[in-house]
Amino acid sequence: MKTFHPLTAIAVTPQAVKLLLPVVETLTGKLLLSESLAQELELGKNSLVETYSNSLATALEERWNNHQAFIFSLATGAVVRLIAPLLHSKQTDPAVLVVDATGQSVISLLSGHQGGGNRLAQIVAEQLQGKAILTGGANGVGQIAMDCLGIPFGWRKGKGDWTAVSSALACQKLVGVTQTAGSTLWQNHLPPGHGFTFSGTKETTATLLITVQESNLEKLNKPMAPWHPRLLWIGVGCVRGTDLALLERALLEVLERENLSPLAIAGLASVHLKADEVGMQQLAQKYDLPFFTFPPERLAAQAVPNPSEVVLQEVGTPSVAEAAALTAAQVYGQGGKLIVEKVIVKQDQQAVTVAIAKGEREYIGKPGQLWLVGTGPGELSQISPAARTAIREADVLIGYGLYLDLIDPLRRPGQICETFPLTQERQRCQRAIELAQWGLTVAVLSSGDCGIYGMAGLVLEELEKLNWDGQTPSVEVFPGISAFQAAAARVGAPLMHDFCAISLSDLLTPKEKILQRLTAAAQADFVTALYNPKSQKRTELIEQAQAIFLQWRSPTTPVALVRSVYRQDETIVRTTLAEMLNFPIDMLTVVLIGNSNTYNYQDYLITPRGYYANA
Repeated sequence: MKTFHPLTAIAVTPQAVKLLLPVVETLTGKLLLSESLAQELELGKNSLVETYSNSLATALEERWNNHQAFIFSLATGAVVRLIAPLLHSKQTDPAVLVVDATGQSVISLLSGHQGGGNRLAQIVAEQLQGKAILTGGANGVGQIAMDCLGIPFGWRKGKGDWTAVSSALACQKLVGVTQTAGSTLWQNHLPPGHGFTFSGTKETTATLLITVQESNLEKLNKPMAPWHPRLLWIGVGCVRGTDLALLERALLEVLERENLSPLAIAGLASVHLKADEVGMQQLAQKYDLPFFTFPPERLAAQAVPNPSEVVLQEVGTPSVAEAAALTAAQVYGQGGKLIVEKVIVKQDQQAVTVAIAKGEREYIGKPGQLWLVGTGPGELSQISPAARTAIREADVLIGYGLYLDLIDPLRRPGQICETFPLTQERQRCQRAIELAQWGLTVAVLSSGDCGIYGMAGLVLEELEKLNWDGQTPSVEVFPGISAFQAAAARVGAPLMHDFCAISLSDLLTPKEKILQRLTAAAQADFVTALYNPKSQKRTELIEQAQAIFLQWRSPTTPVALVRSVYRQDETIVRTTLAEMLNFPIDMLTVVLIGNSNTYNYQDYLITPRGYYANA
């Protein structure tokens, strides 16, 4: 995962190297060692390792400003002394973690909220099977962090008393929310007792604003903190060679006149002819904005309030600023409308035209990710560290309600979780893709392994329908322990020879094909796992499966019926092929049918590794 990239872990002892090397491998980071320690451990050629020859303080200073995170396996006091001269502000400082020598405690020391240190600490603690130590007030009461709320949506923080508002929430005082712009998706996924009120009628101690407007702090009589969703698309036209100063002046004058915040700007837009305009490039760089240009024929197709014949003759479109703002909003903001018609600002022989459109949906400004996660059979300890990390790190979790309930302890306060009932698997995929295309990191959860009767294949099929380019959004698959593996582990070692899995659900597979596969598996003497063996309406296929296997296997062939494996209501029945239908079987049951050599010893099902193992 590259969420915290660049990331460096610092180790000064062999034990610390052993502890942190797997962590940086998982997080695609680097391990920083002294040259002498790297030589001692023969790690000089390891691609994950960087070395320093002078002092650790110097090596850290060289990396500080271009890193998102540092993980130290050092005494906390030593870390404090190392980073103290480098600290600048909570808005820009990287996340800093301290891991104790055994990996049992992972302390979020710096930039816990805005820098993501708290989330990273939880991820590292998962990797090390330790405990994340989070000291922020919001963490103690299970609250969402105020200054992290808008980060998944690309919102930008405005000027306000963030400390006072965050303190009010942490002290469980009522914080009023006034949201006039941006996604309200976050409102539907707040933790219990979240402390926000949206009614405007209750007495509050602080205010959270979510707006594209510039806030007037002087008029407020209580602490306020503003988030600015990036909804404003600025269309710009100018005379060739216009300098940065005039472009910036024109932009800020228009924003101030309309009481719009520069932090709500999604991006700049113009005609292709201006793609190499130095002043526009500098303006975009100064305000950390994307700069998009469009061909004149595309802009000419836009209906604008102030077309110009002169502009048409010059650049091939009757409008640059208005048309570019509208086009950018439509392409990158899911549609939009012009809210500020073109304004011309002149100075000497130079002129700048500015227009503003407001998109329907905020611009996140980062590529989305789709994580296809297998959560295993149901017990948290059976989920792989990588999958646990993905669950904690995702902006959005999507899955069947039961799956989300099972992983509830891994969810963050305020994490977006969307549930879909059974039979709506494709709707889950489509929703996940929609959110990832927007720019969110979405984890699609499947019980067991996501690639075995799970969601991985469906997601990829839906992406194919959209002519996905294989890169955006990026896709990563996190395997899990499948139900038949977990069931087998509960009853011994029945899968030691060739095996297969067959679903008896005929919702997606014709009944004739299922019977054909059952016959082939029985004839070939495969150890066979039956998924979805019986529902309230579908009762015949399990009976037909038994009859088919009895044609090719002994009635005494061992069979295990494992229901809700690794969950609280787990039940295990060890029986035989002839007797298996005498016991309860439902959709939560995995049926394991042994091959001709499988036998039962001390309640353990054993399939010999070879057919002549007992000869």
